[in-house]
Amino acid sequence: MTEQPNTNLPSADSQSTNEPPEGQTQSANNDWKNRITGVWQKATSSLMQFLPVEQVSQTVVEWYSVSEAQVAEILEAVRAELPTTEALLIGKPQAGKSSIVRGLTGVSAEIIGQGFRPHTQHTERYAYPSGDLPLLIFTDTVGLGDVNQETQIIIQELLGDLQKSSRGARVLILTVKINDFATDTLRQIANKLRQQYPDIPCLLAVTCLHEVYPLDVADHPAYPPEYDEVQRAFAEIQQAFSGLCDRAVLIDFTLEEDGYNPVFYGLEEFRDALAELLPEAEARAINQLLSQGVGQQLGNIYRDAARRYMLTFSVMAATLAAIPLPFATMPVLTALQVSMVGLLGKLYGQTITPSQAGGIVSAIAGGFFAQAIGRELVKIIPGFGSAIAASWAAAYTWSLGEAACVYFGDVMGGKKPDPQKIQSVMQAEFQAAKERFKGIKR
Repeated sequence: MTEQPNTNLPSADSQSTNEPPEGQTQSANNDWKNRITGVWQKATSSLMQFLPVEQVSQTVVEWYSVSEAQVAEILEAVRAELPTTEALLIGKPQAGKSSIVRGLTGVSAEIIGQGFRPHTQHTERYAYPSGDLPLLIFTDTVGLGDVNQETQIIIQELLGDLQKSSRGARVLILTVKINDFATDTLRQIANKLRQQYPDIPCLLAVTCLHEVYPLDVADHPAYPPEYDEVQRAFAEIQQAFSGLCDRAVLIDFTLEEDGYNPVFYGLEEFRDALAELLPEAEARAINQLLSQGVGQQLGNIYRDAARRYMLTFSVMAATLAAIPLPFATMPVLTALQVSMVGLLGKLYGQTITPSQAGGIVSAIAGGFFAQAIGRELVKIIPGFGSAIAASWAAAYTWSLGEAACVYFGDVMGGKKPDPQKIQSVMQAEFQAAKERFKGIKR
């Protein structure tokens, strides 16, 4: 009996002629994709009936958002520990007031310009490092001229400020350009303030020394400058303010592009003169600030406060990630992490919208996208996959919080955030957090 060929299996000779047309192959592939998509959508839809994403996202945000009252309580407790100094900067425009802020804080001129906010009609205020937790508060007089009516308004505004109670130390800083001898208005203001508040110390800062250097001088000399032009003008200005100021100091705080070195000429002498006029705690804080000690101390205070909430968000992220359907809870996790970054921003004095918080998350954690996809796919493994996903989500959320603290710390300190540094911190914290959250239970 002759064996009949199996017509269901194409022979080698006929394989090429029996292949379906390219369009048919594409149609078959699309059919499989549609089937898979249908199954996926059905499974996701079923889960969403059990766990509606929008509702859960809103619930998570409500559970783990910190109320205004809680934030205020945290900030008040930290604020009570800070030795805050309020400096009233009084002087004409371009007399070096903002430069003094730059010298004491290390913040760029651009950030300081953006940081001053209207306080009264003729004053602006800048708090460093933030309005919620200030170490230094600068009140700058604006529009100071020789018009008597404006002068009286400025005096009343400053007196009104000084009448308010303050837990911190206060100091008046008068700024006068070394070649400006039209100082009647400034002396009138200083006289009124000292009459009303003789216990508030006053420092006279004579600025812009390079404007009277000899023509053949292109850089700052050794401090103090011994040029006759400088010494003669300084003596005359000191005489004009005799009896109104407790100390006088020569400074010249320029911009880097001006070409003078050092940029903050006389900064140490200015710091020492200021320290002599302030109580011990505030003087020590300013000394530490200039040596970067306070910056690190403040960073630790903010980071410790932030970590209280990062842990809660990390545990919640683990709970959500443990749900064993890949990708189904990613929108909820994203909402949770955006909410966390928004809260951290608020702790650092940065009020941001959810959209802005989402942008920061994307910028900080862009390199983790592929790993996030892998974390979701591993849920296919029953039991074990969900445990891995939960541990990963907790570690990721924690490291995102640490990186966000670095980001907001740079912004608060007037620095441009360094993406490489932030990514490095997140990578290092993620590796450490994986050990910390290993085997976390949902």
